[in-house]
Amino acid sequence: MIARLSAALMLLIAVPAAAQDHSMHDMPAMPVTDAATGTDLPPGNAAPPPTPTERYASRQFGRDAMTRAHNQMMAENGGQSFAMILFNLAEIDARQGRDGWRWDGEGWFGGDIDRFVVKTEGEGAVGNKVESAEVQALYARAIGPYFNLQAGVRQDIRPKNGRTHLALGFEGLAPWMFDIEGVLFLSSHGDLLGRVEGWYDQRITQRLILQPRIELNLSAQDVPATRTGAGLSSAELGLRLRYEIAREFAPYVGLSYEARTGKTADYVRTKGDDPTSTSLVMGVRFWF
Repeated sequence: MIARLSAALMLLIAVPAAAQDHSMHDMPAMPVTDAATGTDLPPGNAAPPPTPTERYASRQFGRDAMTRAHNQMMAENGGQSFAMILFNLAEIDARQGRDGWRWDGEGWFGGDIDRFVVKTEGEGAVGNKVESAEVQALYARAIGPYFNLQAGVRQDIRPKNGRTHLALGFEGLAPWMFDIEGVLFLSSHGDLLGRVEGWYDQRITQRLILQPRIELNLSAQDVPATRTGAGLSSAELGLRLRYEIAREFAPYVGLSYEARTGKTADYVRTKGDDPTSTSLVMGVRFWF
């Protein structure tokens, strides 16, 4: 056995080094090129290919026979109608000398482009009736991937001086994921009002969300009947921390600061009230 191993070792030593070269030097060399390919290519400006309009199944079964199937396919892949109800605020406000409650929500029905929207908000004091409320009925039309244009009517619901307004505004998702809304109201008495709202959901964990919120109300003129002054009539800053027990149901706590300014603040002072207030709020945000 030892003799056989010694013979094999001597044979390997005797083989020329060139015979042991397995580096594939005899294989043809790969071509070397500096041309960019694939995703290394610079972006171009060529027009996209035309959208296909030919229904190839119609060649076999006929266009009339395939129209119903085609319409059903289009409806099931982006053409459906949906509905949603969302209350961003439904809360009790605890403030010095006067506790209150309020709500702010909306519901809509429609598709990706056209929708019917109903918005409502209002407030009152604990133990009393509603002090002020409004309902808006709007038609919404998508003007881009993230924004809708809205137009319709707003009806104020007040113990006194309830008014009807034409409404024209927008809502959408701004860069950096800010929800914003802006609307102009023209009342049946010729008063021009405006409102801007915005909020941002900062996700701390998968269930804990911090939401800063701002609302500004403006008026083009003094409206003594509703105790509203010209210019910036009121501003509200809020900070709410909610916990999503489920995505559709999230109780929250927070702080809300509201200030009435200008002539509106004067109207409030004549009633003996403070034009500014800070409240501890507790409520629930829900949708379905």
